Amino acid sequence: MAATLLQDTVSTRKQALSDLALLGVTFVWGATFVLIKDITEQLSPLIFLAARFALGALALALVILFLGKWRGLSMREVAWGSLIGVALWAGYAFQTIGLKETTASNAGFITGLSVVLVPVFGLFVLRYKPGAWAWTGVALAAAGLGMLSLRFDEAFAQGNFAELLRLNPGDPIVLGCAFAFALQIVLVSRVAKWADAMRVTAIEVMVAGVLSGACTLLFETPVRGIGAEVWAGIAFMGIVATGLAFTIQTTVQRYTTAVHTALIFTLEPVFAAMFGIALHGDRFGPIALSGGALILAGMIIAELGPQLRSVRSRRTRTLATKQLIPAIEARTDLPHSDAS
Repeated sequence: MAATLLQDTVSTRKQALSDLALLGVTFVWGATFVLIKDITEQLSPLIFLAARFALGALALALVILFLGKWRGLSMREVAWGSLIGVALWAGYAFQTIGLKETTASNAGFITGLSVVLVPVFGLFVLRYKPGAWAWTGVALAAAGLGMLSLRFDEAFAQGNFAELLRLNPGDPIVLGCAFAFALQIVLVSRVAKWADAMRVTAIEVMVAGVLSGACTLLFETPVRGIGAEVWAGIAFMGIVATGLAFTIQTTVQRYTTAVHTALIFTLEPVFAAMFGIALHGDRFGPIALSGGALILAGMIIAELGPQLRSVRSRRTRTLATKQLIPAIEARTDLPHSDAS
């Protein structure tokens, strides 16, 4: 009994630390929205993605070489890392192409729908069935994403609600991005328990970089005169927001679930909004702010709900043990019969 309680406590602590690490990754990604916006004003998105993934892959490759971990690379890790890299590249490619034909608010909401798709993919890839608390958190987060991203405040102010329902040509393309990102999260959960996180992440980022570079060669023209500030931003995005961030994701997802990961990632637009307000003077109305609160509520419910159930279960087991001990003591106190 004591061993079971200790194991439950250690498992809960590992999941909490893992979720905290993923929250830090999400914070970094949310903070980089402002940086990406500034960079893509001077550089095309495809060239930016190619440079970002190339630097991230190079940094990871050098670190793995320094640690001597390339020696243990298996074909299984190469295959799964490549598959995850294709999903990662597809997500950014669909998002980049779709953004040309839709609004940023629509793209943000549709991309966030990956939180709904992750449990569905998890049923088939992971054979994992989320509980009621997880589904409740997913529903609240999806509703919050809509309130935060679809600019209901502007619609109320202008009295033009038809704009919210209008389907832009780029919306179906961005929906492909949501499918790709959901698949990436689920696939990482699939390999996190047995693969070396750094090697798999390096392969993932390399494949995404190669595919981004190929698209750049096919669809973009060479760019000259890139300033030092732009290169500094690309270096940060490549090394920290790509190499380090995806390594952390692959490392800690073995201690948490794909649904938890997707829910935490829904905080990305919340953090992006916070930095947009602080650095760019963006403004958000009460509905958008309420949407951010709903996302937080969804994450907290999905995180704490199972823990509350676990606490109740432990209390029930403890109570049963306390009730059983007196009965055992009573039996041991029975007088022994004399031998005849």
